[in-house]
Amino acid sequence: MKIVFLDAITMGDASLEEISALGELVTYPSSTAEEARERVRDADVAILNKVIVDQAFLDAAPKLRLVCEAGTGINNIDVDLCRERGVAVRNVAAYSTDSVAQTAWMHILNLAADPFHYDGFVRDGRYSQNKVHVDYRHPFTELAGKVLGIVGMGAIGQKVASIGKAFGMEVIYYSTSGTGHCKDYPCVSLDTLLEKADVISIHAPYNERTAGLIGKAEFRKMKPAAFLVNTGRGGIAVEADLAEALDQGLIAGAGLDVYVKEPLPADSPLMHLQHPERLHFTPHIAWYSREARARLAHEMAKNIENFFAE
Repeated sequence: MKIVFLDAITMGDASLEEISALGELVTYPSSTAEEARERVRDADVAILNKVIVDQAFLDAAPKLRLVCEAGTGINNIDVDLCRERGVAVRNVAAYSTDSVAQTAWMHILNLAADPFHYDGFVRDGRYSQNKVHVDYRHPFTELAGKVLGIVGMGAIGQKVASIGKAFGMEVIYYSTSGTGHCKDYPCVSLDTLLEKADVISIHAPYNERTAGLIGKAEFRKMKPAAFLVNTGRGGIAVEADLAEALDQGLIAGAGLDVYVKEPLPADSPLMHLQHPERLHFTPHIAWYSREARARLAHEMAKNIENFFAE
């Protein structure tokens, strides 16, 4: 069995030994669409993260039996066409719940407490020259008693919510599917969440219900002191509208890990704010902890093993 990993660079230094034990594993750091078509010609299994699986891809892979997504989202795979061609699709769910929740809270705490400011205040000598023992000009926000609004209360949203409860926050959520399955917290309308929440954290998939969910009109409904964090998918919050909302002070700040186009283009409006201090970036690393990638590799190996054992 030949297994081809078309963009293995996304796994970093994670071990692929469990996968290589199942057959002949050939890895490529990355693949263009043309390179991918050439590289899967004699493959039984294709592993990929962002490579597009479309008709041209499948036409080039007559032996292909299984496509393994190195992650959860499968927007890059034409699943219906795969089914027509008799090619199975497997992804990995829940491997990064703790990693994403931790990253979301890193952004929330950074926005609320601004540790980079305080670190710089000490390092550049301003604290040494200060007349008192505290930076009295720059207080931070206490989260206890504030409202945490979750957009998408799946496994990750629930993990983020439980941490919010530990901080003493009130938790509400909006169900992007229209059905509030989680009974631990109140399920509210999007308008109610926007109006009440002091922190909004997005944990929803990107689909026809969530594309452009939060734009100009929605930012105007948020509290001026509110923070927005998105570790879900780019495009759920409209990037140009978010940039405008931050510069106009419609909201106090935002933390982003995901973007419409990745890597984030240098000419993105997010990169050219009049008030860049109101926006914190991470480069789509919420899923990328060492532990999460180890779980991902293990679960991909299980997906391959189980498929061929059926």
